[in-house]
Amino acid sequence: MASNGENGRHQEVGHKSLLQSDALYQYILETSVYPREPEAMKELREITAKHPWNLMTTSADEGQFLNMLLKLINAKNTMEIGVFTGYSLLATAMALPDDGKILAMDINRDNYEIGLPVIEKAGLAHKIEFREGPALPVLDQMIEDGKYHGSYDFIFVDADKDNYLNYHKRLIDLVKVGGLIGYDNTLWNGSVVAPPDAPLRKYVRYYRDFVLELNKALAADPRIEICQLPVGDGITLCRRIS
Repeated sequence: MASNGENGRHQEVGHKSLLQSDALYQYILETSVYPREPEAMKELREITAKHPWNLMTTSADEGQFLNMLLKLINAKNTMEIGVFTGYSLLATAMALPDDGKILAMDINRDNYEIGLPVIEKAGLAHKIEFREGPALPVLDQMIEDGKYHGSYDFIFVDADKDNYLNYHKRLIDLVKVGGLIGYDNTLWNGSVVAPPDAPLRKYVRYYRDFVLELNKALAADPRIEICQLPVGDGITLCRRIS
């Protein structure tokens, strides 16, 4: 997984750290992450590496972090918005008790089905309820139903960045007091501090303003405590306090 020089920095699959040194990130992966990565996660990571959109996957160090975090908070009822091939979903499923549940939503079932055989082989598919399609209508329906208020221990969001604030408005209602929402990519390839004339890839530039807006809104939201971590492409944890 060595990087191919300065131009290739942070471009390859699973290589999403914002650490200044590629060698240092490689050290973390090779010393602490890969030796402890479960066989199923390694298999799924290697399958996903062949996908043309492999940059969308959760990095291995972030998968390890999520897995431990979920165990620390004894999460049982969780949700994931944005699944792709299911690497973070697998990390979550492995952390949950046998009767744990994940409501997983993505607009593309085909990608999810790339990882599904690995999840099934690991004996974890029974924990997952996958729904294909946009998440917002599902969330609205859940809020309307009334019985899902404060019912989630953990919610992970790694989907369309332009809707992060729309998700937040709803998820704050669905996560329990003391529960966590994790927003992925909140440092957005480092572009959050890029000068206005920086040569950014089109999609990075397009979503940057939404990420900046989200970060500002989360910092000002009195209903949560937050912690932004430079793991992967940046993850912001929000603990609901009211």
